Amino acid sequence: MAEFKYEIVENLGTVDCGGSMNLELNLIKWGNRKPTLDLRKWNEDHTSMSKGFSLTKEEVDGLREMLDNLTNEEEE
Repeated sequence: MAEFKYEIVENLGTVDCGGSMNLELNLIKWGNRKPTLDLRKWNEDHTSMSKGFSLTKEEVDGLREMLDNLTNEEEE
C-alpha cells in the first residue's frame, strides 16, 4: 500500500474541543497537491484523524457567498 502523505501547513483554529479529538480548521497539503482548507477531527498530536472535508479557495468563496445569503435572508 502506498504511503499516505499530508502536511498541516497552518492551523487556523479549533472549532470544538470534545472528547479525545478536536474539530480543527487547517490549511493542509495532501500529497503533492496545493494546500486546501480542511475541516475534520484530529487527536492531540495529529497522528489520527476522522473523516472530514477539504475545500479549494474557489469552493470556499462559493460557500461564503451561500452563507452570506442565508444570513441576509434570516435578518429580513
